[in-house]
Amino acid sequence: MDTWKEITARDPEHSHNYAKRWENIAASGQDIYGEARLLDALAERDSLIVDAGCGTGRLSHYLAAAGHRVIGVDIDPVLLEVAANTAEDTCTWVEGDLASVEIPTSEADFVISAGQVLTFIAKEDREAVLANLYACLRPGGFLVAGFGAGRGFEFPEFFGIAQKVGFERYQEFSSWQCAPFEPDSDFLVAMMRKPA
Repeated sequence: MDTWKEITARDPEHSHNYAKRWENIAASGQDIYGEARLLDALAERDSLIVDAGCGTGRLSHYLAAAGHRVIGVDIDPVLLEVAANTAEDTCTWVEGDLASVEIPTSEADFVISAGQVLTFIAKEDREAVLANLYACLRPGGFLVAGFGAGRGFEFPEFFGIAQKVGFERYQEFSSWQCAPFEPDSDFLVAMMRKPA
């Protein structure tokens, strides 16, 4: 699986096309907020949420409108520009690589990583990314990460790295609608907890 850096280096128009794709999906009436609705249901009002790999801000905007404080982090300046110019809200936008960017909090209640973000990270950076996400959470905070099988980041490897950096397994689903996770599931939504 190619990393986001490799994809955008090979195709300079990729980010613009990606942003347009989400715009078209939303315009067609399809639901693009399922991940955000799940997180909103889990979170207390006014929770501090980090949207890791926020892209065009589709989840960040929804969560901010629902009454949360949101920090959107993404490596792609084109997508962040779209995010910052899409709606008026209270989101904070941070550009940088999730493996090394300084996320401006250590007190987040939740980190959400949706849209296959973790599968676009170089294998050698996976531990650094998960450690960085762990560091921005308060004790007792949660990482909620979703991605599909067959994309180069196998589920047991994810759990192994997450536990190595300090996360505890809390709950797994096979969809953002909380379908049960089975050994042969082809999608994972993992809730990982930073010990209190």
